[in-house]
Amino acid sequence: MLKLKKDVVVIGGGPAGLAAAVKVFDNGVEDVMILERDFELGGILPQCIHNGFGLHHFKEELTGPEYAQRFIDDVEDRDIEVKLDTMVLDVSPDRKVYAMNREDGFLEIEAGAVILAMGCRERTAGAIGIPGTRPAGVLTAGTAQRYTNIEGLLPGKEVVILGSGDIGLIMARRMRLEGADVKAVCEILPYTGGLTRNVVQCLQDYDIPLLLNHTVTRIEGNERLEAVEISEVDENLKPIPGTEERIEADTLLLSVGLIPENELSKKADVVLDDRTGGAIVNEGRETNVEGIFACGNVLHVHDLVDWVTQEAEIAGDWAAKYVKGDMRRSDSKIKINAGKNVSYVIPQNIELEDKDRKRIPLYMRVTTPLTACEIKLSADGEELYSFNEPFAKPGEMLSVPLAQKTLNDLGKIEEITVDIIEKEGE
Repeated sequence: MLKLKKDVVVIGGGPAGLAAAVKVFDNGVEDVMILERDFELGGILPQCIHNGFGLHHFKEELTGPEYAQRFIDDVEDRDIEVKLDTMVLDVSPDRKVYAMNREDGFLEIEAGAVILAMGCRERTAGAIGIPGTRPAGVLTAGTAQRYTNIEGLLPGKEVVILGSGDIGLIMARRMRLEGADVKAVCEILPYTGGLTRNVVQCLQDYDIPLLLNHTVTRIEGNERLEAVEISEVDENLKPIPGTEERIEADTLLLSVGLIPENELSKKADVVLDDRTGGAIVNEGRETNVEGIFACGNVLHVHDLVDWVTQEAEIAGDWAAKYVKGDMRRSDSKIKINAGKNVSYVIPQNIELEDKDRKRIPLYMRVTTPLTACEIKLSADGEELYSFNEPFAKPGEMLSVPLAQKTLNDLGKIEEITVDIIEKEGE
């Protein structure tokens, strides 16, 4: 067994892990290592050949591979140590990382700080329990994306997509461009789960039908998928008898949600939030386990990679401070609550001191689509201030600033609650 010591170990070489490692290095902690289980860096981005990345972070439009390459180049320019084809097996609460690869064999790495950046995974057919057989041709949208964009293989020619997450919307367009007949995108909810721009650019621009309040109720086929049965659903998301429709198809793509990849987090005794599926963190993205940080889609699922980068840089900043002994904790902890129409808020706690910061960004999602709404922040029940938004959708994350001056003026408080209220009469 090879034993190593590192100031910071980053688990995951996707956009979160790359940005966090670069930020750690730029903050003066150069003894940082990235562990990545794939054969290349970049995470999911190399297979995302469409554009639309980088508008916020780089102020220009990039493809997924281009966005990833910017950070891969940054890692290489800094000569940050990277171990590819390396599977992390365990992380202990005392920040020991156990991994394995062909070159080194079994590794035990003692880390000053650990940054969890393992990303997320797709929900599969088994997770949603669609009745019927199990033929070839039923696969997740992300798998189809890899087949099409990386392997050069067309998964099918007559396609139905279940779920309107961003990957599903993008793959509807991609399959149409490759000559497939995309017969419908079915969404069980009364609204789409992806970005508005993807609904417009991927469905409306290509005349691909979007069926809201619909789901797949049966799969037909033995060796290969032959057809799917779709049905309307009621307000309780239950299929309505008599609304069944049979659609001939050889391919069913599933875009039914993403799950943060937190098996390693659990092994490190990191406490998870039931609402996000990721860790409960403070504003530095530190978990309940001292010196273990989390960022990116392993913390909560993002709609834009630009937000992943922003959050990863926060984690990198504070991980570097922790290793250097510059992290200062406040005498008290402020809990951040998700209030009315808010599904979650990140971070869940504020407990660190930073004399230079002017604001703390709060990330959140609404529980249901709202128009002409107001985001209200309250401290111990007393309203602080509010922000107006023209609309809010569950598929599009919101970010609002919590001013440091406001915290200073408040003095000692126990909790801050975020409510998102739809304005009456608008």
